[in-house]
Amino acid sequence: MKISVIIVDDNSFIREGLKIILHTYAEFEVLETVSDGKEAVDFCLKNKVDIALLDVRMPNMNGVEASKLITEQTSTKPIILTTFDDDEYILDAIKNGAKGYLLKNNDPEQIRDAIKSVYNGNSIIQEAILEKIKSNLAEQKAPETPMDLSLFTEREREIMSLIAKGYSNKAISKQLFISEGTVANYITSILNKTGLEHRTQIAIYYLKGKVE
Repeated sequence: MKISVIIVDDNSFIREGLKIILHTYAEFEVLETVSDGKEAVDFCLKNKVDIALLDVRMPNMNGVEASKLITEQTSTKPIILTTFDDDEYILDAIKNGAKGYLLKNNDPEQIRDAIKSVYNGNSIIQEAILEKIKSNLAEQKAPETPMDLSLFTEREREIMSLIAKGYSNKAISKQLFISEGTVANYITSILNKTGLEHRTQIAIYYLKGKVE
């Protein structure tokens, strides 16, 4: 069964370019291309959409706001496509339900792999963007309430550290010589202890020291 996708960008050149790229892969079906977040939300409410590729800066409703509504009201999984100029939106997008965060200048294979990964239940954040987050957080004032490391086992702290470095479950399993299933169990435990929803939020929590 094909992965159904909508493309959301106010730049028609980018919309059509992404549509052409995705049509080269047999596993995708582009259901629609729209020009703002409001149109994206409306379409996802009326149609079964697996993945929404969302620009950040758009008229009427931006990609961050649309991600929040799409996540709350539909089963569609949002992926933010952005440029380096949009880095101030990164944390907001993650907090508002985006399951992926990618730069627009990625090659087609990376976009394809990201869509498939999010479709299969993973959350992805590109390493270059993760470095942006680290840089931004380093410039901010230390949190008033630091993360209580006593909540976590030594192994959980190791896994949180590797998640914050951008490691996938598979890479973590190889690094720590444990199975991917065991990694997933540890991540579930971390999520339960923190009240977070997905691994990208774990990375932010570990780097920033508090729940957003």
